[in-house]
Amino acid sequence: MSLKERLEQASAPEAQVPAPLGRDARDAIKRELHLLLVEELGPDLAGQDVLALRRRAEKRLGELLDQETTPLSAADKREIVLDVLDNILGYGPIQSLLEDPDVTEIMVNNPETIYVEIGGRIHETDRRFYDEGHLLRVIDKIVARVGRRIDESSPMVDARLPDGSRVNAIIHPLAINGPMLTIRKFSHDPYTAQDLIGFGTLTPRVADFLSACVRGRLNVLISGGTGTGKTTLLNVLSAYVPGDERIVTIEDAAELRLGQEHVLRLESRPPNIEGRGQVTIRDLVRNSLRMRPDRIIVGEVRGAEALDMLQAMNTGHEGSLSTIHANSPRDAISRLETMVLMAGFDLPVRAIREQIASALDAIVQIARLRDGSRRIVQITEVEGMEGETVVLQDIFYFDHSMGIGPDGRFLGRLKGTGLRPSFTRKLEHLGIATPGDLFAYEAPERR
Repeated sequence: MSLKERLEQASAPEAQVPAPLGRDARDAIKRELHLLLVEELGPDLAGQDVLALRRRAEKRLGELLDQETTPLSAADKREIVLDVLDNILGYGPIQSLLEDPDVTEIMVNNPETIYVEIGGRIHETDRRFYDEGHLLRVIDKIVARVGRRIDESSPMVDARLPDGSRVNAIIHPLAINGPMLTIRKFSHDPYTAQDLIGFGTLTPRVADFLSACVRGRLNVLISGGTGTGKTTLLNVLSAYVPGDERIVTIEDAAELRLGQEHVLRLESRPPNIEGRGQVTIRDLVRNSLRMRPDRIIVGEVRGAEALDMLQAMNTGHEGSLSTIHANSPRDAISRLETMVLMAGFDLPVRAIREQIASALDAIVQIARLRDGSRRIVQITEVEGMEGETVVLQDIFYFDHSMGIGPDGRFLGRLKGTGLRPSFTRKLEHLGIATPGDLFAYEAPERR
């Protein structure tokens, strides 16, 4: 049906609003318009001002839709225009998910299957890419903006979006079912301690304690599994660092957003296409020691850099912060031992443990519970060595015995063990108060 015939039909008394199109029909129109627009705009897609390009693309889409013979409702047209613009100027079907503040993670399993995490729970969406080529173009657009590449010779990549969101992509031949894309989003406004208190991640008493630890230049390690909120907590703790200190941050992909003025941000670099030019976290840790840092903050310790970090902590660079993948404070100690051995030195295990016991002051364990909430479940002091063993002592623990509420959420919270950590003497010498009731014992509750 031509545009003239549709206008005549609309003016007739019995005219009906076109019924909404089916999903397959809308997708076919979107794909056709997408290809036409890309062909027309060509090189302008890379070089033209984004706002001007959007206005030009929107105008041309309107003209093409007016020539479309398929009956389209106003809602259909609006959806088609927005989706095509997202595909050309943004990141396709995941663009609106990236803009949704409730979505914390986007998981593209294949072009037709996209999941999101909302409130700690995973939900399937009705979004989909046109085909594998469409998904690959979006992945290329993301990684190219941070100088990374992905192809058959380098089929895995870690990258980040301009807002700091973490991106992982993997393609053929490693991804058997097609390209896969995972994006872990970060809040546009970094979370504060008050936000985490509101989420139930920690309590005001624990926030005061962690603030005292950071201001008192204690070495703190944040431990937890994947997606538990380690980087978010690290960012919150980093906010307690006094503004007059020189801070060096070292990360695989720059994610930390510190509010202090004197911050030097370093980011590792993968090898180029010839396999050269790689700069590892360990290289950056070594270099940072020559930059006169007051604090060294490593986004995540995952390899041989653990040895250099421990040596830095033991040679005057106090107040360092980092994260590690581990399921408990004891596991974190074991992982550090393994990482130190990865440095290639044949060190006795006792010597490694003595380094760890001397360097670390506290380990903060964070976990994602079954209800999707992220909670600090343990804060442990590293007391020293006893024989061949690193001695750990819990200061706060999560009371799981409080059970689960009618809404399915855990009722437990962090409670004090009643034990006062030995490093409070150091804090008091620095004028940082640690009242006795900060560590008051709270018995487990039974429902």
